Amino acid sequence: MTQSYHEMIEIDQVKATVKQYFTGLHYGDTTKLKAIFHHDTQLKAPNLRRNMSQWLALVDTRVSPYSKGKPFAYRVLSIDIVHHQAMVKVYCPLFEHHYIDFLGLLKEDGKWKIVSKMYDDIAIKGV
Repeated sequence: MTQSYHEMIEIDQVKATVKQYFTGLHYGDTTKLKAIFHHDTQLKAPNLRRNMSQWLALVDTRVSPYSKGKPFAYRVLSIDIVHHQAMVKVYCPLFEHHYIDFLGLLKEDGKWKIVSKMYDDIAIKGV
């Protein structure tokens, strides 16, 4: 099935938002991250919950992957868009971790924003 021009534009916009997410993570740029997240986003991992302020403070105070010479190896694994909502699965290698994130996005006021983030470290421990 071919995608319409409108669908391709929406996919490109979602990809641009996710690229900014990757860039913000890699460079520790909380200004870039704050611009693409809805202010009331909750970040959830197994047995861990953070609000945006807590997470941005953590990102702001840690040494960035870029500063540690880590490669920019983030990848989009899948994108599913239905009207004004999207679910994006991404791979984020951060430091010694290998995260899979599920990012929920909504298009509001003409812009795609991340409204939810679930993540887990898939690295095999002790191998």
